[in-house]
Amino acid sequence: IWNIISFDELKTDYKNPIDLCNSLNPLVLPEYALQGFVAFCYLYYMQYLGIVIMAPLTAYHAYRYLRRPRMSVLGIYDPTAVMNGDEMDRNKKEGFIKLALYLINFFAGLLWMILAVSS
Repeated sequence: IWNIISFDELKTDYKNPIDLCNSLNPLVLPEYALQGFVAFCYLYYMQYLGIVIMAPLTAYHAYRYLRRPRMSVLGIYDPTAVMNGDEMDRNKKEGFIKLALYLINFFAGLLWMILAVSS
């Protein structure tokens, strides 16, 4: 959600690109690590639906991080490129897709927990 709000603030000129990148770049590695851990847990416990949901996102995160711009800080957002209209729209669309996948993952995990408790 933070990505979507931040890119909307950038689009409406409430935030400049440097502040946007300084606030989003420190969140990239923890997000990727947490998502990778959840994907590993699904793989370990053989939750096939979770694996199907998380495998493409894990692969995309690895692809995106390996193809990041070379900067002095860790992260994937470059202040000089983030203001580009196509880049901004792509990042916003990526945020909505990730939000949808995380919500599906959350509700599937909640369903699995309820089914495990009730049986």
